[in-house]
Amino acid sequence: MIILMLCAFIFMMAAVNVPMLKGTYKKGVNDTIDTDSDFTETLMAPQIPAVEEPEDSTGGDSTATDSLRQAIMMHNKIIDDSIRLDSINRKKANGIDAPVEYAANDSIVYYAATRTAHLYGKTNVKYENMDLQSEKVYINMDSNVVHAMGVADTLGNIDGMPVFKMGNDQYESKEMSFNFKTKKGYISDVYTEQEDGFLTSERSKRDSSGVLYLEHGRYTTCDEEHPDFYIALSRAKVRPGKDVVFGPAYLVVCDVPLPLAIPYGFFPFTKKYSSGFIMPSYGDESTRGFYLRDGGYYFAISDKMDLKLIGEIYTKGSWGITATSNYRKRYKYSGTFLMSYQDTKNGEKGMPDFYETESFKIQWNHTQDAKANPFTTLSARVNFATSSFERYNLTSMYNPQAMTQSTRTSSVSWNTTFSSLGMTLRGTVNLDQNMRDTTIEMTLPSLDVMVTPFYPFKRKHMAGKERWYEKINIAYTGQIRNSIKTKESKLLHSNFSKDWNNGISHNIPIKASFTLFDYLNISPSFNFTDRMYFKKTMRSWDEDEQKEVRDTLNGFYNVYNWSLNLQASTKLYGMYIPSRKIFGDKIVAIRHVLTPTVSFSYAPSFANSRYGFFEQYARTDADGNVTMVDYSPFDGYIYGTSNKNKTGSINFTLNNNVEMKVRSDKDSTGFKKLSIIDELSLNMGYNMADKERPWSDLNVGIRLKWWKNYTFSMNARFATYAYDLDENGHPYIGTHTEWGRGRFGRFQGMSQTFNVTLNPEKLKKWFGGGSDEEEKDKENDDEGIDTNIESNIDEDMEKGAHAAKKRTTNKAETDDDGYMAFSMPWSLTIGYGISMRENVGGKFNTKTMRYGYKFTQTLNVSGNIRISEGWNISFRSGYDFENHKISMTTASLSRDLHCFNMSCSVVLAPYTSYNFTFRCNAATLTDALKYDKRSSYSNAVQWY
Repeated sequence: MIILMLCAFIFMMAAVNVPMLKGTYKKGVNDTIDTDSDFTETLMAPQIPAVEEPEDSTGGDSTATDSLRQAIMMHNKIIDDSIRLDSINRKKANGIDAPVEYAANDSIVYYAATRTAHLYGKTNVKYENMDLQSEKVYINMDSNVVHAMGVADTLGNIDGMPVFKMGNDQYESKEMSFNFKTKKGYISDVYTEQEDGFLTSERSKRDSSGVLYLEHGRYTTCDEEHPDFYIALSRAKVRPGKDVVFGPAYLVVCDVPLPLAIPYGFFPFTKKYSSGFIMPSYGDESTRGFYLRDGGYYFAISDKMDLKLIGEIYTKGSWGITATSNYRKRYKYSGTFLMSYQDTKNGEKGMPDFYETESFKIQWNHTQDAKANPFTTLSARVNFATSSFERYNLTSMYNPQAMTQSTRTSSVSWNTTFSSLGMTLRGTVNLDQNMRDTTIEMTLPSLDVMVTPFYPFKRKHMAGKERWYEKINIAYTGQIRNSIKTKESKLLHSNFSKDWNNGISHNIPIKASFTLFDYLNISPSFNFTDRMYFKKTMRSWDEDEQKEVRDTLNGFYNVYNWSLNLQASTKLYGMYIPSRKIFGDKIVAIRHVLTPTVSFSYAPSFANSRYGFFEQYARTDADGNVTMVDYSPFDGYIYGTSNKNKTGSINFTLNNNVEMKVRSDKDSTGFKKLSIIDELSLNMGYNMADKERPWSDLNVGIRLKWWKNYTFSMNARFATYAYDLDENGHPYIGTHTEWGRGRFGRFQGMSQTFNVTLNPEKLKKWFGGGSDEEEKDKENDDEGIDTNIESNIDEDMEKGAHAAKKRTTNKAETDDDGYMAFSMPWSLTIGYGISMRENVGGKFNTKTMRYGYKFTQTLNVSGNIRISEGWNISFRSGYDFENHKISMTTASLSRDLHCFNMSCSVVLAPYTSYNFTFRCNAATLTDALKYDKRSSYSNAVQWY
């Protein structure tokens, strides 16, 4: 019995697998593996598989279990418990909570006596979230310490230096040690990247939380192996992903230590959206003294909104504060808001030349996403500033566009559509500023109600042809406006009933469109306009004071008028097929489309006293002469008044279009249309109610589309009636026409503007070798000033100053001979405008019976050139032909120094100033490593 039990015990123990080290070899049986083999090891706690109970031969009857079976099961339970207890004790002893996986391409040597392993050749060790790669690794199983180092080649260069990764942290070094249990490490010559910067140190330690303690470290934002600059740190504490706090440090540029040292400091590295301080800049200004400006605090309110508060303070008492906020809700809306206040003190307090000025500025841009609500939209473009703000704002002194801005426009618009009713409701607030004379025109608010045309007589269920009355449609437009025109200083002190101009307008057009004889389009219309005012202004004459007296009467007043219109038009086509003997077969045909239009309009007179729209008073001068003065109590009101005189006019319009059809191999149809004259229009009218001069002037317009990116258009006017001389020899417009005297209509003037941008790509295209794709890369540029905010900036000139681009690739281009191709990107934009007007203030020529002409010309030039990849020069200028002087002229020079950027902008005319800036490119150090030097026209600095 004992022998049987012993045999069964030995047989069961032979099936138990208790490994300590598990390895997989592809080649060889020794500890040393060939270099072309792969080796993978796993270090783990012993694993005891569950012992399967043998099947019961008795069919599951517990009474049939003999004493031998019970003894074997009891013995196995004791063995299992002892092995499991031993495993728990071992786990507590070495503290390893997970398998340690390691691999080597070359070889691995394991010493069982010391429980150490040596790995060679592109080794890789993994434990939990730790990943270590190195050329040579040494692992001690008892101490849980791994050592990694590179291997020097024959030239002394270290190859396969350790790269340590744990979570999001990564370090490169020459040599390092790491403890699996404590997760502490020691690193020599560490190199790690933190956000925009790079940290290195001779010696460093890592604690269990991942914090690094550096000695003799360097911090730089230069990504070169040998950095252009760095901040030498005697010692530092680095919290990866958060910040670095360091002790005494100094700046080193091009390996030259500079006498710029600080006792301590820190750099934030956090990727988290967070708040923080904004470093100010310093300088001096002659009238306000030394200053600190653009310093403050940034508030990271939420992921959808932020706030930046910055201020400025001067030693002579001036100060200012600016709040800027950006907000964005995905798929809903986005925008920016800026509000700035300045308190400017000039001169010495108590002196006669001392004065204090308060000014402010508000900018608000709001855009609603198209997917937010297809029926309701809200948009805003607000750009309001007091007239003195830009004059005393230091930033504007170096921005000629903002400094010379003469007008500002602001608008807030809300629009909603009721699709089921066919109605649109729109509310707007508008504000126009004249910065020269501080005039303000404000509309607060303007509410519009628009009903789309509907057909009241159209049948719901169509049967047969459409009847003529079913083509009649009716629309409606209603408007409520409240506006004022005043000076900037009087706006807040204005009286609503006296100073504000308000009213309600209703407009109901009734239209229809018919076709006669299949070729003639007839469009009759009836238009009714009603105006509602809440006051009227009555006039009278004060004989004693000899002046007009106005009296405002409050109440409800209705002013209306109506008019009739009838328009007839058709199209005439002419086709010319040129002779192939003369023009060849390239030209297929030339088509001329003639569109004559005749319109008739009639409006009755509402001057009768029964309407109450027009009044009169007796004016008695000092000599007793009495004259009757006609006026309307609603003159100058927001919607005006009705017609005083009856009008009945006929207008003639003739439009011409000429196109040519040619054969083309590039077009898929085999033909291509070319526009010869896109539009040539002539317009003239005849007023049947005017007995003296019924004919209007002749208006001529032409539009040519001969170029792909440019459309030439010009409008001109020819006067119908000739000049006559009175008894004193002074000219006046008579009742005789120029045509009646055998002359063509008197040319009164025209205006035209040309803008052209030249660059190497465009010249290649003009003279061969270029393509449209090269020009497309130049478009959609976001450099320069936002022309949507500053309303007086020429968009073409702004683009021309930033059109020369850097190369998008660092690969040098070569010509056909293999030499490096010469490349110097440049751009030149020229804008020329000319206007020709009849100079009625000049000398009259009695021989030709005409005035001379006055020409007004403008010339603007902007451009830039990149003389190399790092240098960029841009300029803007112009010429004033009337004053014979050069207009606002600016030039700027910038140099990209890899880690730094140097720029200088100069204003040459009409005043002189300069602005020199040298600062670090990295956002982390841009406020700390910078140098600014400025002057302005208000300084007494003469620098050239």
